[in-house]
Amino acid sequence: MPLRQIEVFAAPGHMDTMAAIAQSFDALNVSTGAAAPDQPQSCRIVARPEKQQELIDQIQGALGKEKPWRITIMPIEATIPELEQPAEARRSPEQATREELYAEIDRGARIDSTFLQLVVVSTVVAVIGLLENSVAIVIGAMLIAPLFGPNVAMAFGSTLGDGDLVLRAALTNAAGVAVSVVCAAVVGLAMPGDSVSGELLSRTTLGYENILLALASGAAGALSLTTQLPSTLTGVMVAVALLPPATTLGYMVGTGQLRLAAGAAALLAVNIVCVNLSAQLVFLTKGIKPRTWIERRAAQQSARLSLAIACGLLALLIGIVYWRQN
Repeated sequence: MPLRQIEVFAAPGHMDTMAAIAQSFDALNVSTGAAAPDQPQSCRIVARPEKQQELIDQIQGALGKEKPWRITIMPIEATIPELEQPAEARRSPEQATREELYAEIDRGARIDSTFLQLVVVSTVVAVIGLLENSVAIVIGAMLIAPLFGPNVAMAFGSTLGDGDLVLRAALTNAAGVAVSVVCAAVVGLAMPGDSVSGELLSRTTLGYENILLALASGAAGALSLTTQLPSTLTGVMVAVALLPPATTLGYMVGTGQLRLAAGAAALLAVNIVCVNLSAQLVFLTKGIKPRTWIERRAAQQSARLSLAIACGLLALLIGIVYWRQN
């Protein structure tokens, strides 16, 4: 697990409290910077990796709601000489703090011109790959599809009970899927094919293996964030579940093949539900939770409700799979 430097900027009167909190958590290093009168002072803390989140929570509680104060969290690449850590801390995987996760996930839940442009480009590439029956081109489309962020953000917001984040992420996800479907439909109207490729047909059928793939995709995306692993490849995993069926849905609508479009729509619905369900379960098992007990109670209610809805929808969709196969 990596070291991080936690730097607190606050009124000079808070510095003794910050140092005392750091000492109570057996901080590896604590230093206080000088400041001009009536100016914020800084306290730099190198915390033990396994105690970083709890230390940050304690500091926020001590500082209270009265501003101005600020906490910055910076990764430490190396120290000379090397700081001694317990063997179990060195062997444990990286674990991002809640604040780091929120900052990264919040960026992926926003609609902007770059997000929409990437959706359009990835959809066009995906349509070409599906029509040409080329797996390589479809994979290339998934590499640039920005659908990883909003889906994981919905699960993260549900885990924390953050309704604003859930709403923004849901709107971003809906916009991304809608743009993908519309673009693919336009391509279908402009380039109606005489035959349907195997790659297209495979996205119009729904089976239990699709459910397992979507569950694995959502779990991989959440794990990549909580363990600070590169999210590019796991972003592709989420795109596997969302971009091809959305593109297929639009293309089939554009070419007037509504029966096949219905199959693609069912597959897309299953994948969205499963990705969010498994991602939320990963966040819960990783201990992601709000700082205060009041927020935790609200988050528990939010998590239970969202899990109940997701499980209910999943059960309904499994029933549809069973009905279609029998």
